[in-house]
Order: sequence, then structure tokens, then C-alpha cells
Amino acid sequence: MRLSLDGRVALITGAGRGIGKAVAQTLATAGARVALLSRTEANAQAVAHAIEAAGGHALAFGGDVADPSTVDTVIEQTLKHWERLDIVVNNAGVTRDTLLLRMKDDDWDAVLQTNLKGAFVCSRAALKPMMRQRWGRIVNISSVVGLTGNAGQANYAASKAALIAFTKSVALEMGSRGITCNAVAPGLIETDMTQAMPQQARDYALQRIPVGRFGTPEDIAYGVLFLCSEYAAYITGQVFVIDGGLTVGI
Repeated sequence: MRLSLDGRVALITGAGRGIGKAVAQTLATAGARVALLSRTEANAQAVAHAIEAAGGHALAFGGDVADPSTVDTVIEQTLKHWERLDIVVNNAGVTRDTLLLRMKDDDWDAVLQTNLKGAFVCSRAALKPMMRQRWGRIVNISSVVGLTGNAGQANYAASKAALIAFTKSVALEMGSRGITCNAVAPGLIETDMTQAMPQQARDYALQRIPVGRFGTPEDIAYGVLFLCSEYAAYITGQVFVIDGGLTVGI
């Protein structure tokens, strides 16, 4: 079984590093042409250059994923360049962790703005060309903390839980149009966020993961690739937990 995305065009947000970078490279390797949106344009350009050096096709954009005018421009330029848009992976996310009693309004607003509004803005804009094509895949990168909650992450957990409800609602609205919408909920993945954890916290987390390791960005990217493929045509409104067994029994 080859998961081919030949002829497809994908937009990945938060594509400059971590999970977004791995998703972009994985989808490109599978044959998709990829548009990369990152708050830091230089990061998106670096990923795009690497994809093109490997024989793929990529466009790089910088900007705020929650700004409708920015997203509209990115999608317009993508359609102008490749004449279609088949896949959106809403990966852009930020954290501002602190206990609720210490959380400032800005901490709450910044996380909800990027993590939730960004997915709303990108999905809404992408649905127009997808509906014309009567084919589309939307994959939202949530988190296991959206299912379990986590102390010190009330804003982040709330944004990721809301993203799951958003996923299910879009799936119900768009299923008859040939468009699926699913969520991926990563566990502890080796990214800049987890690498900044104190060693004691890392050791404790590893003890709770049955497979005995943190995940890699590629572990998440392979799940996204499947959901974007023809093999997942009958899957919509679902949450794929990719966490090495971390949440088993919770």
C-alpha cells in the first residue's frame, strides 16, 4: 500500500519547525505540492528549500495564521500557482503555560487566537475551493491535553479541546461534499517545547509512556499522511491519538 498524494495541493500552518515541518516534508515526499505558512517566514523558506532540493514543490509564506487577510492572500497565491487546494493541516500553535491564578488575559487570548481561531480562519477560507472540487481533507493538530486537561495549561488545553469539537462540527457540515475533517492528538513529542522540560519532568513522563520513548514529529506526520490519503475517505470527525499509549486507561 503506497500512500500517494500525487496531484494534490496542501497548506500546512506552523510549518517552519517541529511537527509542521515534518508534516510538510512527509506530504511532499508522498507527491503533494505544499504551501507552508509560518509566523517566521525565514523558517518556512528554509523548509521549502529543503523540499525543493529533494525534488518536491513548495511555496513559503510568513504571517499570522489567525489574520483573515493573510490567510486569504496565502490561499489566493496558492490557487494562482497550482490552481487547486486539496488539503489543509492546521498545525500552528503556541503555549503560554502558567497556573490559572497567575494567567493573564493576554496569555489566554494569545493561545486561543493562534490555536483555535487560526484553524477556523484557515478552514473557512479553504472550504471554498474544496467545495468546488468536491474533495478535501482538513486535519487539525490537537493534543492529548485536549482530552485529559493538564495543570498549568488551562488555556492550551481549552484551545485543543475546542479544536476537537470544531473538527466534529466541520465533519458533520462537510461530509456530503466529499470533504473530511479529522483531528490528530499527539502525546509527548520531541519538539522545542518538550526539549525545554526539566530532566526530572522528562524522566517522569517517560515512565508513563508504555512504548518507552517520546514520539517524533515524523510519528505524527505519518498519521496525518494517512488521513489525507484516499485510504481514509470513510473516516471523518474522528480523533487519532498518537501518544505511545500515554493516555491508555485514562
